[in-house]
Amino acid sequence: MQITDLAQEQKITPLFRLGFRPFFAFGALFSLLSILIWGGYLAGKISLNLYGGGTFWHMHEMIFGFVCAIVVGFLLTAVQNWTGQRGLSGKPLLLLFLLWFAGRLVMLFPDILGQQLSGLIDIAFLPVAATLLAMPIIKVKQTRNMFFVPLLLLFTLANIMMHLSITDSSVNQIMPSAYIAVMLVTLLMSIMAGRVTPMFTANGTQTTKVQPIPALELTTNVSLFLLVLSYFVHPFVEIPNTIKSALFLTAGISQMFRWLRWRPWITFGVPLLWSLHSALFFIWFGLIMLGIGHIFDTFPLNHVWHLLTIGGMGGLILAMISRVTLGHTGRALQPPKIMNFAFILMLIATMSRVFGPWFMPESYSAFINFSVLCWFSSYGIFVIKYGPMLLTPRKDGRPG
Repeated sequence: MQITDLAQEQKITPLFRLGFRPFFAFGALFSLLSILIWGGYLAGKISLNLYGGGTFWHMHEMIFGFVCAIVVGFLLTAVQNWTGQRGLSGKPLLLLFLLWFAGRLVMLFPDILGQQLSGLIDIAFLPVAATLLAMPIIKVKQTRNMFFVPLLLLFTLANIMMHLSITDSSVNQIMPSAYIAVMLVTLLMSIMAGRVTPMFTANGTQTTKVQPIPALELTTNVSLFLLVLSYFVHPFVEIPNTIKSALFLTAGISQMFRWLRWRPWITFGVPLLWSLHSALFFIWFGLIMLGIGHIFDTFPLNHVWHLLTIGGMGGLILAMISRVTLGHTGRALQPPKIMNFAFILMLIATMSRVFGPWFMPESYSAFINFSVLCWFSSYGIFVIKYGPMLLTPRKDGRPG
């Protein structure tokens, strides 16, 4: 698709020629920094006055700093394919990136501008990104993909609620507010997985594409949306655990059936595919475990949530950005061989964080530190191997 003049494209710094470039590169890099700070904070080696305190900062920044950067980069790139309109690039993309970067700085050093102004800077990123995403979609009247605009605005509302939760009167809302964000990301992952996984699997294994079952897709995503709503209304209405459990189990079991229909076992020889399917496994497995955990108090939900956040989000993002970067920089869909090791490290990070502290609580710190090391190594490999791809022009000489 030739959307722009190549001569004009060459005047733009390669990093800002399309949305995936700065947000994948610096989002992944930020995840390295944030996970190191969190590990150092837990070990008592770092005493920064982080916005909202260490626990709040960790939850907030891994979702709204790291995950949302990747999501925005992906959507601003995908919208070009959806609409045939030139994707955000050049100075507008640079300014949006700087807004995201400013949010990370003020969350890390809130004393510079104060809590209120720091919060406003952080909150501003997502609605601005939503506006920029909406413009080309509205221009071509493509209602199918308009869904992602209100989704980003829901993320904005969740972010606002997280910021409000650190006030004295709302401190008990910190975790429910964080859960809103986690479930929103899970809903987004589910929708995107339904769109791309059957196609990626068929193309990568030279097999027939599995056609969706509308009722199964509806059950999968509606149950997740209802979970999002249940956490949104938490400040006003307490939803019984039995209802939450039923929703988690419905979402998890339907995700499992959908995943099995996609035949993950045929992908073992293709790293870009098995890494995707392994992340989807942690999503449905995590949802089922959360459903059981809302019934039985013996389940440590604080550990189980990490099946979604590390195994699901961390794993799916790594698989997707590894694939998208290759495709959008004019390269064959063959990742560097060491990425296979990076994908395995994400599996180990998940298992260490969830099941280590659960079954051996006396070694809690050791398992957390090992999980941090695995995440850092995994995403570090991505930054080292893919950074040059994101910082240089497309290999095939085309715009983007």
